Amino acid sequence: MTIEEMKQRKKELGYSNTMISQLSGVPLGTVQKIFSGATTAPRYETLSALERILSPTSADRSRTSSADSSGSSRLGETEFTYPASGNTASGNAHSVPKKRPGEYTLKDYYSLPDDQRAELIDGVLYDMATPTVTHQMIISHLHSCIYNHIFSKKGRCLPLFAPVGVQLDCDDKTMVEPDVVIVCDRTKVINRCIYGAPDFIAEVLSPSTKRKDMFLKLNKYMNADVREYWIIDPMKKAVLVYDFEHDNYPQLFGFDASVPVSVLDGECIIDFSAMYEYIRFLYDDDGSQDDTEA
Repeated sequence: MTIEEMKQRKKELGYSNTMISQLSGVPLGTVQKIFSGATTAPRYETLSALERILSPTSADRSRTSSADSSGSSRLGETEFTYPASGNTASGNAHSVPKKRPGEYTLKDYYSLPDDQRAELIDGVLYDMATPTVTHQMIISHLHSCIYNHIFSKKGRCLPLFAPVGVQLDCDDKTMVEPDVVIVCDRTKVINRCIYGAPDFIAEVLSPSTKRKDMFLKLNKYMNADVREYWIIDPMKKAVLVYDFEHDNYPQLFGFDASVPVSVLDGECIIDFSAMYEYIRFLYDDDGSQDDTEA
């Protein structure tokens, strides 16, 4: 990406210089100089770090360049490989036929072996790696706090956690498995999945899902009218909150913050400092997190 392209992407995402600095690891002063034009020839390593945060996924690029005459598009074609490898999957060759990216359907999704987890997004199958203990403990803490709040209030909203399928667009091309969801319209909860957009979704990042969660899923959730989306980054010890309902996004919090859940009227507050103290033993002595996935 050129610096001008990064500036445009920064504007589209609504990221501040501070947020870009925290997410990329590039010093704030350097970020400010680059986007103000004071630095015209940044180091390659700096540009690479910024591009990892700001670059659209191959799926996003495919959307803009491969849209057909009806306005639809085929996402993720450049990411797809067969047989399965990396972040995209064709499934088991004995149960799922080989197809072009964008052509897979729920029939293929349900034909995957029971021991293979995957997500279907706009007709593309994505492998889901085995989560780390840190990942699971963050999900557990978040779900427990939300569940206890709703239960104590005798609320009708339903908090659920992965693995649970979400037929986001109510079509046969997308079935995602968010880490934590809140559904306040109980008619959307059927036995096999959540049929339609949840009110709240949280995803905990891992190295293999970071780009998908931060770009592809961000756009999918926003366009599907999810009211609130949290992205939790264990590596950066950061929480990105997208309050789509109130056009208040993104907001950046650290693991020292208490973050209100907007769809629960801000009354449910997640104490990330308490959560971090509980899982701190999983981090190194210097507070860093090993990014090796299980």
